[in-house]
Amino acid sequence: MCPYCGEEISMILDLSVPRQVYIEDCEVCCNPIEISYSAEDDELTSFNIKRLE
Repeated sequence: MCPYCGEEISMILDLSVPRQVYIEDCEVCCNPIEISYSAEDDELTSFNIKRLE
């Protein structure tokens, strides 16, 4: 869910990478979102999205 407009959004995560932090624009309102996640054994272990301040 976008932290700006509250709309549900979709994204593809590469779980072969242990930790990722990147910025992606919301596909609805176009505001930048910081996405961070961790994965272990190709399973998602943590996920966070937040506004860029």
